[in-house]
Amino acid sequence: MTATAAEKRARLVQIVKERSFQEGPEMKLASGKTSTFYFNMKPTMLHPEGASLIAELMLDAIADVEADLVGGLEMGAVPIASAIAAVSHVQGRPVAAFFVRKQAKEHGTQSLVEGLVRGDTMKDKRVVIVEDVTTTGGSALKAAKALEAEGATIVRVLTIVDRLDGAAEAFRDAGLNFVPILTLNDFRS
Repeated sequence: MTATAAEKRARLVQIVKERSFQEGPEMKLASGKTSTFYFNMKPTMLHPEGASLIAELMLDAIADVEADLVGGLEMGAVPIASAIAAVSHVQGRPVAAFFVRKQAKEHGTQSLVEGLVRGDTMKDKRVVIVEDVTTTGGSALKAAKALEAEGATIVRVLTIVDRLDGAAEAFRDAGLNFVPILTLNDFRS
């Protein structure tokens, strides 16, 4: 018996609540803002069932677009993109993963984008950007800018949790199609 999308979402919410969500005193977020709601998604993204559910739900969210690659800014996008690549292979609709470094390596290939085979580039690639938690959208927008500068077309931006704090508007203003899997409202009592 295969779970429905609603059942997968409900189970993912449960796992995030158990492993990755905190409510309490104000904490500073990566965006610089503060909040009494905090998501540390690594314990969910690195959990076998959590990783699988995230990958399945994100693959469902891009079923209507042609995508060559899926990835985003290190570090949050790395486990997501890896899980999507593995699950996409099992599902018979493979999409490769990559990640964008926050700054190019100073040694070796000096690459900003990792995951491409030698000689391959982002030119003319159709790309889905993923991230774990979205507040203002800054990380995904940084990745999008770097990828577009290398010739990629961003076909969608996905996040596990949208904190509903301006990201949707920022992506719309940038002309990017944004789809959250979950939102902060899924975690408010």
